[in-house]
Parts: sequence; structure tokens; C-alpha cells
Amino acid sequence: MILNNGNLAWPNTLNPAPQYPELEEDLSCDCLIIGGGMGGALLAHVLSERNIDTVLVEKNEVGNGSSSANTGLLQFSNDKSLTALINTFGEETAVSFYKLCRDAMTELIAVKDKLVLDPQLIPRSSLYFATTEEDVPMLKAEYDNLVKYGFDAEYWDKEKIESAFPFSKSAALYTHGDAEVNPYRMVHALSATAAQKGVKIYEHSEIVSYEYLEDGVICHTKSNRIHAKRVIFAMGYETQEFKTDRNAVLETTYAIVTNPVEDLSEWHERCLIWETERPYFYIRTTPEGRIVAGGLDETLRTPEEREIRLIRRSELLLEEIQSLFPNYKDLKIDYAWSSIFGSTHDGLPMIGTHPKYPNCYFLEGYGGNGTVYSMMAAQLLADEVTGTHRPEMEMFSLTRTSKPSPPKPENNIPAKQ
Repeated sequence: MILNNGNLAWPNTLNPAPQYPELEEDLSCDCLIIGGGMGGALLAHVLSERNIDTVLVEKNEVGNGSSSANTGLLQFSNDKSLTALINTFGEETAVSFYKLCRDAMTELIAVKDKLVLDPQLIPRSSLYFATTEEDVPMLKAEYDNLVKYGFDAEYWDKEKIESAFPFSKSAALYTHGDAEVNPYRMVHALSATAAQKGVKIYEHSEIVSYEYLEDGVICHTKSNRIHAKRVIFAMGYETQEFKTDRNAVLETTYAIVTNPVEDLSEWHERCLIWETERPYFYIRTTPEGRIVAGGLDETLRTPEEREIRLIRRSELLLEEIQSLFPNYKDLKIDYAWSSIFGSTHDGLPMIGTHPKYPNCYFLEGYGGNGTVYSMMAAQLLADEVTGTHRPEMEMFSLTRTSKPSPPKPENNIPAKQ
């Protein structure tokens, strides 16, 4: 699967990146992680902190898959609002899920101080604005629910937005406890820290076959094997080539990074910015003063189609930035890429076991909050493999088949075309 097209920005921020050897011997371990992206790196870090005998294998290089195209907005709010989740799954499940996301955000912010490399993770607030006047009632309902259940949110009217930004919107939510991150540096910081704590990491070591036993799984590379008591698949969107999930949705998304902006003072607190429109446009800044923008998600395209469409879609993203910040007249695109992006039909990630794969777990953090989901999953799975059952995992079951009643349209985020 070709995950990315174009010119990626993040790998240029860590040169040289840490490298790891190819597997050249047979091994045994308590836990084998397959996949060296954000999910695998977070798992490796959490398991290393619990002194679990862990091996991580990556078929290419650590951090060079979807994580190198991640735009690095970390938020407790989701593509599907708390209000919509309540309407879909009920109050208990929805609030529990949002609290797990908030806890994962807290963990992500705290973990940066434990890492041997700077991941450029900076706490930020988020502005979530109404794209049209018709979206204002939905924002008000979302604000009421967030405050009711203890989430840190403010409701901003038009005057408040205009006092803080050079653009005008009918309404917005201003939420706290989020962050921006350099995802490529984050993956390598997590992996390098885990390696220092004893996790064995191997690159260019693809697993080509599996033997499922009563006491574990034997995983074969072309020349060696690993006997693991537990295997955790953290292969991102490439999981769909290994095991198809009916709940998974793969699409194409686009992103750009601009040249540095000299003066960002009119960007209130350099917060993360996104909108109620679906698919949504979003922007953030970097420590160097660049602007990252993404969105324009569309039906899954072939790599050739993505390459052709990238130029125009990149221009549209730049136009969106300048519509919000017209004073940034000298903006140009330094990096632009298109990537495969995964989500789920019901808005929740997929985490846990599968009946066809004994002694295995899957981490499929599909959705706009993939890094947050991966942190959440790392904590849940670390408990599971060490004997502590987490009943919250039931909401993320890979085999869930329930068909919830449709959300009430007046309270749900509209899915606009």
C-alpha cells in the first residue's frame, strides 16, 4: 500500500533519525509489536515503562509510514461530537469515550518530559468555529454537553471571535487541554526512549507468516522467527491489507506546510483551528512559525490520481489559510502531500482482540484523533496483556455489529457535501 505522495515536511526536522538493525536471529518475548508508527511507538514506550519484555518490528523504517504525514493536531474533541455520540451510543458510552480521550491527551502532554528527544509537543487550545450560521445551534448544544460533563470549554460569540482573530465567524467553541506535535520526532523520541529501556527494535524486518499456538504466536520473517506470548498489530491503515474491517473507511486527504511567517501575533495563542463543515479544514502553527493546513478529504484515490490532484488541492488549502489570515500575503507552499486517511463508520477506533487471531490484539486508531486513540489504546492494551481487564475495551471491539439509531439532526454535526 502506497500511503503517501508528495513532499513530506516532518522527516526534514530530524536528520539523521535514529536507525535500528535488521532482525538476524531467532527471538522470544512476552509481547511483539508489529509496526513502527505512532501506535507502535506509544505501545513500546508504555510497555517499557512496565518492564514488559517487548520486541518491535517494522518492515520499512520507523516513523516513515502514515506517521510522517500526520499533521500533528492533538485534541480531546473528536470528528464526531460528544452530542452526536450521545445520540448514537447513549450518554454513558459517549461520555466515557470522551473522558478516555481527555485522559490520553493528559498522558501525551506529560510523556514529553520523559523522552530522550524533543518531540516538539506544545500545549495549545483549540478554536472550533461554525462554518455557517446553520451550525450555531449544534455548537451551542455541544458546549452545553461539554460543560455538563466537566470538559474545559468556552462558548465564543461573533464579537469575541472578532476581538481575537482577523476573521469573523458566527460562533465557536474554545477548548483547552490540547496540543500540537511534530509526529515524526514524536515517534522517534518514543522509540529511542523505549530502546534505552530495553525494547528491541528492528527495521527492514517484515513478518511474512504466522503460526498461532496455544501459548503464543510464532512470527516468521524471511530468515528468522520470533516466538511471542502476545502479538499487537499496530500497522495503521495497512492492517486492511492483512485483515479487512467492515467498519473501516479509507479515504484520501491532503496537507501543506507553508514558509515561516514572521509575525503570528494576530493568531490568538497560536491555537489549533478547525470547523464544523464536513470534511473539515484545519490549521496549526509550528515552532518555526510555519502554518500546517489539511483537509479536503475525498474518496480513496490511486497513488497516480493523488499525485495529479495534489497541486490543485494544495492551492485550495493555501487559499483557505489566506481567507482567514489575509495579512499573510507572502505565504507560499514549501511542502505538500496527499495520504491515505482512515476512519470508521461509527466514529470510534478499533482496539482489541479478533476471534480469527488468537493471542493477538489490534490497534486501529482510525479517525482524526489517531495519536490520541493510540495513547489511549497503549494504556488499555498494556493493562490487558498484564492481566488487568479493561471493560472499556468493549466499545472498541473489532467485531461490533450494532446498528445504533440515527443521531438527532438538530444536535449532530451535519455531514455536508
